[in-house]
Amino acid sequence: MKPPYSRKVAMNKSEIKRTTKETDISAYLELNSLERPETDTGVPFFDHMLMSMARHGRFCLKIKCSGDYEVDDHHTVEDAGICIGRVLKDSLGDKAGIHRFGEALIPMDDALVMAAVDLSGRYFLDISGADFSGYVGRYSEELTPEFFRSLAVNAGINLHIRVLAGANRHHIHEAIFKAAGIAIYRAARPDDFLNGQVLSTKGTIE
Repeated sequence: MKPPYSRKVAMNKSEIKRTTKETDISAYLELNSLERPETDTGVPFFDHMLMSMARHGRFCLKIKCSGDYEVDDHHTVEDAGICIGRVLKDSLGDKAGIHRFGEALIPMDDALVMAAVDLSGRYFLDISGADFSGYVGRYSEELTPEFFRSLAVNAGINLHIRVLAGANRHHIHEAIFKAAGIAIYRAARPDDFLNGQVLSTKGTIE
């Protein structure tokens, strides 16, 4: 059986093409870039969130997706998380010389969100502090935890997200995506003190 995806990898950047019966996605990610992100998933609010995450995370994200929207937006958002997670993992390479850990505490008007990440090579996600059972426009709030779960699994990262305050649902979700992006940026940035070494007692991060 033909694999559902193809990948291309270079220093600090990666791209993927993934096609299934539910979605057809192409994604490109380049770390430490202020090139304008381009997001076209067919889910407008999700596009806005990805744009915020990439811009504040200082990475260029270009993603285009067509999905089975007649079912709902779940497959599109979940599979976007798969693809973004894989290009993030590939762009990090062997993770030599990076901080590895990153955190952010981000306010957005009434909302306040904390995110902390370890680019450990091992998946874990804990997202809490808000009820994700409603809607922002047509966007189902439960899709935000689903996206970050897919992202964390496929990137191999340990990600904690806490919603500390907030009433406006748009503000809460946007603060989540911004906080995650900034935490990833801070973890992935070079640490000159390490002089190219891997920040692990094992000598490898996986």
